[in-house]
Amino acid sequence: MTIGKKNWAIAEGWIPAWSHGPEPQMLSHETACILNANDTEAHVEIMVYFSDRDPVGPYKVTVPPRRTLHQRFNDLKDPAPIPTATNYASTITSDVPIVVQHTRLDSRQSENALITTIAFAGNE
Repeated sequence: MTIGKKNWAIAEGWIPAWSHGPEPQMLSHETACILNANDTEAHVEIMVYFSDRDPVGPYKVTVPPRRTLHQRFNDLKDPAPIPTATNYASTITSDVPIVVQHTRLDSRQSENALITTIAFAGNE
């Protein structure tokens, strides 16, 4: 099955600087949920953009065929960790069509907040 696009953008990003609750489940985080419904693996690159500094990336991840990967931005370390309490945006490119959804868990207080939205699908 071929579904998705090769270029995606998430215009909103913010990793809260602290969390409330047990880790890793309740650690405040941002996630790119990536679906690869193809028969070949997806080689994905993530670029991160800031309002006050140069972009960082690419971060490289692989999504196996007919699988999903929930990539926490908190876990991206190479070429540099994503800073907490900092506005950012990201672009996600793949060599095969994928679908990207953005999710944030904000657990800074015991009443947790979860947001999710589909990323913006660009042209091939």
